[in-house]
Amino acid sequence: MASPTWKSLVGLIASFLLLFPLPPLAHASLDTASQSLVPASAQPARAEIANFRCLRCHADPEEKVKVRSDGSKNFIFIDDKVFEHSVHGKQLCTGCHNNITKLPHAKPLPKSVGCIECHKQKLAAQKDQPNPEYKRLGIVVEQMESYLHSVHAQPHKKDISKINATCYDCHDAHNIGALGSIQRAEHRLKNPEVCGRCHEKALAEYKVSMHGKAVLEKRDTQSAVCSDCHSTHNISTAKGDPMKLAITKNCGDCHEKARETYFKSYHGQVNRLGYTNTAKCYDCHGGHNIKTVDDPTSTIHINNRLKTCNTCHENAGEGFLSFHAHGDASNFEKYPDMFIVSKFMEFLIYGVMLFFWTHVILWFYRELMDHLKGCGHREDVEHPDAVFFRRFSPVWRWIHVLFAISTMILVITGTTLLFSHTDWAKAVMTLLGGPIWEGVIHRTAAVIWLTVFLGHIAIALFNIWRTRETFRWFGPTSMIPNWQDLKDILRMYKWFLGFTSRPKFERWTYWQKFDYWAPFWGAMAIGMTGLMMFNPTLTSDYLPGWVFNLATIIHAEEALLATVFLFSVHFFNVHFRPEKFPLSTTIFTGAVPLEEFKYEHTQEYDRLVAAGELEKYLVKRPTRTVESLATILSALLILAGFLLLSLVLIGYTTMH
Repeated sequence: MASPTWKSLVGLIASFLLLFPLPPLAHASLDTASQSLVPASAQPARAEIANFRCLRCHADPEEKVKVRSDGSKNFIFIDDKVFEHSVHGKQLCTGCHNNITKLPHAKPLPKSVGCIECHKQKLAAQKDQPNPEYKRLGIVVEQMESYLHSVHAQPHKKDISKINATCYDCHDAHNIGALGSIQRAEHRLKNPEVCGRCHEKALAEYKVSMHGKAVLEKRDTQSAVCSDCHSTHNISTAKGDPMKLAITKNCGDCHEKARETYFKSYHGQVNRLGYTNTAKCYDCHGGHNIKTVDDPTSTIHINNRLKTCNTCHENAGEGFLSFHAHGDASNFEKYPDMFIVSKFMEFLIYGVMLFFWTHVILWFYRELMDHLKGCGHREDVEHPDAVFFRRFSPVWRWIHVLFAISTMILVITGTTLLFSHTDWAKAVMTLLGGPIWEGVIHRTAAVIWLTVFLGHIAIALFNIWRTRETFRWFGPTSMIPNWQDLKDILRMYKWFLGFTSRPKFERWTYWQKFDYWAPFWGAMAIGMTGLMMFNPTLTSDYLPGWVFNLATIIHAEEALLATVFLFSVHFFNVHFRPEKFPLSTTIFTGAVPLEEFKYEHTQEYDRLVAAGELEKYLVKRPTRTVESLATILSALLILAGFLLLSLVLIGYTTMH
């Protein structure tokens, strides 16, 4: 049968666990370090000991330090005036030192300060009467809960019976000030010294840094101290991703413009998505030993900068030195090249989209009106023996499939970085397996994309050479724009407005030529800038670093223009105007009903009939299997395109 002593002990333990549940590891550590965290309500009632009785000994300035038996020093002096003006000034000494029941107390005094329990009790006592004090206590308890999950609340490596740091290791319990008080300002200035008691090496580096000199020598309360970068209570190991990400964010709380430009770079985009495998603030500027760019010992000084870059970009050449790490395209005075290129690309995007979206709206209106009046043309061919016109050869059909799929892969992988601030980008990056796999997928798609593009050029040049006797650069089968295209545009707008009939077209219409040449030049711009960034070390051997800044702008903006144009204007031209809705499969089947071809390309039809060549292009209707597969593929690509367009527009409209 258990003795009364054991019953009491079990009761105390049970009360503690029920009232103050903690994570197992932190609970054990705190209990060991504090000796007794049992709340006052769970202890036997005892007579209160007035503070003045404690201060008879502890307020004597002649006895500030007592030497313990192990040789360590125990600072016992309490400045009663300072304590009186602290947030604990109205508390009884025994409220924290709850193991003391009489004076004089036993020596040495076991540590029995229970900060967490005390604040939780006070918060619970005021839950029915919310007021500023209740809100303040809530913040304190929330901070304590964060602390319990921090590295400071974990067992010490050398002595697991102790934890790394308790509340009173960082806070002077007898001199805690309210927000905005002189005590808080003084505590902030002492923060590096307090942290340095354990982190001596970090303190030594901090003292010679620009932040350290400002705080410790100039008493500048605005400069960064340890808690500004590492946070206050929820401190995790500096080697872990959470703290690496937190430090980068915290740097930006003071250096907002630097963070803004950083997030526009590849380094910052990856970091913003929640990954730490690219350069972060302290990788370039240093951690505790941050110095000004003019300091010869600074990691970003011109004489040391290349060495800093080489920590990630091995063998990078001096071209890297002219790269604008925080280049701001909105600052003409400092970065005129970036400003001009950025504005040009913006005007290009807005100009092209304004023209063609207007074109789309007017075209939709005119075709819808004609369709409702029965004036338009729409050929629904159901008979299996219906005559079709062979529009595209198998080679061009496969080129289109590969180009379309690789383009969509490039869009989703590229815009995930470009719009790294969105939640959808973070989700996509997770699905892709992180930035490393995202890079592999993006570059693989880019290789396919460029191979298709170069293959297409090779085939086109071969066909020109093969038909060199009859080929004309500005002839009816050429994709090169000519004066007739300008006339067709003017007549088309007159038709939109109801002033004339619809123009008759040759093999290629003006919008088809634009659909071709816009991606053609876009592919060159995107491809060339992509190749520069694909191997920056090699590029820096031949080109200055500021080229990367321009390449980044052109690559992103041109890709954005191509994405919006392809998935809105091109989709309308091919699939969604009333004469084509809901979709066209011509590019995948290679054939179009003869009557539809005659209506869409009247001049080519008349030319082939006059030359007696029409029969060469006539084919049977594609089989049901081919039509079904083409329909499914078209539908999937259209749905994917609309999804990508939606994500891009969300990302673009929410950019800061």
